[in-house]
Amino acid sequence: MSETCEYKSDQQRGGMGANHAPSPTAPSLPIATVSAELDRLRANIGAVLLGKSEMIRLALIAVLAEGHLLIEDMPGVGKTLLAKALARSLDCTFHRIQFTPDLLPSDLIGTSVFQQTTGTFVFQPGPLFAQVVLADEINRATPRTQSALLEAMSDHQVSVDGVTRRLGPPFLVIATQNPFEFEGTYPLPESQLDRFLMRLQVGYPDRKAEREILLSHRDGEPVENLGAVLKADQLVELQHATRKVRLDDSLMDYLLDIVDSTRNHPDIALGASPRAALALYRAAQASALLEGRDYVVPDDVKQLAIPVLSHRLLTHGMRQGTGASPATELLQQSIAKIAVPR
Repeated sequence: MSETCEYKSDQQRGGMGANHAPSPTAPSLPIATVSAELDRLRANIGAVLLGKSEMIRLALIAVLAEGHLLIEDMPGVGKTLLAKALARSLDCTFHRIQFTPDLLPSDLIGTSVFQQTTGTFVFQPGPLFAQVVLADEINRATPRTQSALLEAMSDHQVSVDGVTRRLGPPFLVIATQNPFEFEGTYPLPESQLDRFLMRLQVGYPDRKAEREILLSHRDGEPVENLGAVLKADQLVELQHATRKVRLDDSLMDYLLDIVDSTRNHPDIALGASPRAALALYRAAQASALLEGRDYVVPDDVKQLAIPVLSHRLLTHGMRQGTGASPATELLQQSIAKIAVPR
């Protein structure tokens, strides 16, 4: 961890300001080591999730930003595969929860069981007590069960019988869901959608990638043989490094302009919250670190605005579905009108 990356000059950084000097508190990050670790992680996931390099990049941004990930699309396109590949690539405790209509909150959190030998109640933790939790088909459970995740996702803790129990670190929820128009699904409430850093759509693979998928699955599921490339403490260290990535004042204003545009748009009923603004801030920092930089550039903010903000917005008279939802289209139009810092 001897090599470090200093902030580049204004000319190297694309003219962020003629006389803008680096902050004296600018972090000196081990960029070479960080990049090598993240490249290994990206390659490990890409070995089983073929033809989806952008999906992998966005998923890793969510992990570095200490956010939760919602993967939404039709059945069979690789939602669970992405979640399992990410979990297996990290040497963390992992639980998969299959959400069903009869799942109860206690099935997630756990319950206290009476021990006859001691005459006391002993808490038996549920599957939510893991560092990486796969909530498979989360919108097939009832809203009551979905709400049991709110405290865990927001505060990394759960409260049972008046006792608060911590989760992680790290603690990551990767949820998959089918489009809410599908039979047997419940739409996630806005308060829970706001807890997810990003919502991603997988989409169909191209023909070349699909051919490779067929060939790679002839002898079984490749993800079952996937090994871990990062330990839990290494991941926590990378998450701490993400928080030290610098974001220039002009980019801070650009980010806030994007967020503010969602609150003042006449066709958007519910704009982005302060939590959404912080999520975009953290995601931009993570994007920079993933690309081997210790400073944010405008594209980090602009490219992440859609996956970070669109699922948190509600338009007048309709709910959002998948793909190019009305909220996504309105957000794209708003971003196009905002001047990018130079």
